[in-house]
Order: sequence, then structure tokens, then C-alpha cells
Amino acid sequence: MKWNETSIQNIKWNGEITNREAKEAIALKITEKVKEDDVIGFGSGSTSFLAIHAVAKKIQKENLNILAVPTSYEIELLCQNLNIPTTTLNKHKPNWCFDGADEVSAENWLIKGRGGAMFREKLIMSASEKTYILIDDTKYVNHICEKFPIPVECLPEALHFVRGELFKLGASSIKLRLAIGKDGPIITEYGNLILDVIFNNVDKSLEKKLKSIPGVLETGLFQNYNIEVLK
Repeated sequence: MKWNETSIQNIKWNGEITNREAKEAIALKITEKVKEDDVIGFGSGSTSFLAIHAVAKKIQKENLNILAVPTSYEIELLCQNLNIPTTTLNKHKPNWCFDGADEVSAENWLIKGRGGAMFREKLIMSASEKTYILIDDTKYVNHICEKFPIPVECLPEALHFVRGELFKLGASSIKLRLAIGKDGPIITEYGNLILDVIFNNVDKSLEKKLKSIPGVLETGLFQNYNIEVLK
């Protein structure tokens, strides 16, 4: 017996999608890579949201069998809404994945995580043989942290320790991410807090240094991954 799914029908993007025409064109590009029996990591963000809708249309039109590995609960619900079968990393290894980004530097370093799903995003990206990053031209920056801070997901009991260690690494600003519409901080899917951290200088070892801090689960800084940027 199936659940009554009326409560998740017509899932929409929360807010206006900027540069929608450009993002829809990018979404169509990713559908060209979808083929029978693919296991695909489905990323988050507005461009990924449009791409998932485009992939769903292709699946229906061509009667394809694929499996999606969602990067968040929201994406899992969207797949359910669009009748895209899902799986987990414990069951299947992705052939490839796609995702968005908040910033992309000349070195192909990324900042991701405004949606708070950087742990699963990075896990799925690391497990995939290839990652396509879907962005429009507004996401390119001269240096990381030009427009957005680096999200750092940390255990609640390690909050003050992690904050101190981040300053030791050269952070110029650290803010606890607060929830909109409720009192208190954002809580991630894994029950952790997010610190939004600005570094004026980011070198190639920063991601490893951040991950070496006890209490840090993951960061939204992505360096040295096998990615191809689609725009």
C-alpha cells in the first residue's frame, strides 16, 4: 500500500529563480548526458532544480530507466514528486553527478552549501566518476570568498572550539547561520550548525586544513575535484 502523496505535490522553488532563461538552457545540456541505466547524483540549487525537471521530462519521453542519488531531503522529495526512482550510496555508485555552485574560481574551486547540504553534496561528488557543475556567468569570481562565505558544518558541542581554530587559520569573519522565520540557528540534516566564514586569502590546502579541525563535519569549499563546468 502506498502513502497518500498529495502533501508533496507541485513542489516549487522557494523564491524567484534569477537568470532563469540561461539556467534552463544549461538544464537542457545536462539532459543530453542522461542514458539508459545511469545512476546519477542529483545536486541542489536553482539550476539543479530546473535540470531535474528537464531530466524527468526526458525519462518520461524516452521511457528511460535511471536511478537518482539525491543530495538532500528536498531533492529526494522532488524526485518522488516527479516519479524519478531514487537510491542511496550504500546501494549504488553514481556513474556521474550534477550540481550547482555559489562561486567558481579560475582554478575550478567551488563554494557550495548555501542550502546546507554540503556534506552529502561532497560525498556524492567524491563517489561519482565525473561531476558536471551547472552555472551561469554570474557565478564566476576572481578569487574564492569574493561574493560568498565558506560554509563550515560543525558539531554543536564544538562550536566555540571550531570558531577559535578558524580564526587561527586566518578567517576574517565568522557568523553563525541563523534560520529565517524562526528563532535560532540553521540545523543541518545531520543535526549540526553552520558557520559562514570569510577568508581573504584561500590557498590550495585550505579545504584539508578546515577538515582537520576536530568538530568540523564538512565544508562548502571544494578544491581539486574532477569537475566539468557547464554554462
